Amino acid sequence: MAKDRVISTVDPQARHGHKTVSRAFDGYKGHIAGDPDSEIITGTAVSAGNCGDAETAVELLDDILAQPSGDGPGEDGMGGDRAGEPDDSRDADGPDDCERPVVYGDAAYGTGPLLAGLHEADVEANVKVQQANAPDGRFTKESFDIDLDALTVTCPNGARAPIRPSAGGGGIARFGRACAGCPPASGCTTAKDGRNIKISLYEEHLARGRARSTDAAWLAGYRATRPKVERKIAHLMRHRHGGRRARMRGRDKIAADFTIWSSSARGCC
Repeated sequence: MAKDRVISTVDPQARHGHKTVSRAFDGYKGHIAGDPDSEIITGTAVSAGNCGDAETAVELLDDILAQPSGDGPGEDGMGGDRAGEPDDSRDADGPDDCERPVVYGDAAYGTGPLLAGLHEADVEANVKVQQANAPDGRFTKESFDIDLDALTVTCPNGARAPIRPSAGGGGIARFGRACAGCPPASGCTTAKDGRNIKISLYEEHLARGRARSTDAAWLAGYRATRPKVERKIAHLMRHRHGGRRARMRGRDKIAADFTIWSSSARGCC
């Protein structure tokens, strides 16, 4: 399928989207921002169905990101779903207005650019980051020691490779010949040229997020907060039209309609 393919002649802004690998839909995604304590929705946005949830995060967190540290609102939250079914949730929580804001979000929001943006804004990013994986149970990226200061990567067997910068940022560490005589090579890679480790431009933020996502105390706080946003999304999905199905055509009209329906769950007009 062509990237960003137009799927409708009557609504050229609509796109194919995926809730999961096996579940697809056509249209748009609705996103909400809300306070996790009061469960009041504070903002809404609509994106094309093929957009990542994190792409709308900056828009929904503008009240936090636009404020200097310590002056912004203490709590806010976000969640994304397709035109109907809950997909992802995100919320931010800070104990007091004068303290550093804290943002919670699931793995759909755990992208490098968003984590870096929150770090720059001095917002604590309690965002779940997808753990590294490898086929057939082989060594994952987490099994390697990545030293961003020395620009080296050390494999589980002790071999070290330099990180060679890439044109677009980040880099790659190629182990090449070191894999040829490595005893555990079969549990690492099947590539003839040896194992390569790609380093993201946002590697520092992603590594920190993956480490925090496995901490028991962090998980307890995360699991106590995320359901609040999921519940609010479920409230919106009770509306067959406006929540689950769009009544308009075009992103701007659908966004306006989604905001009107969301206001019924805000506790205000």
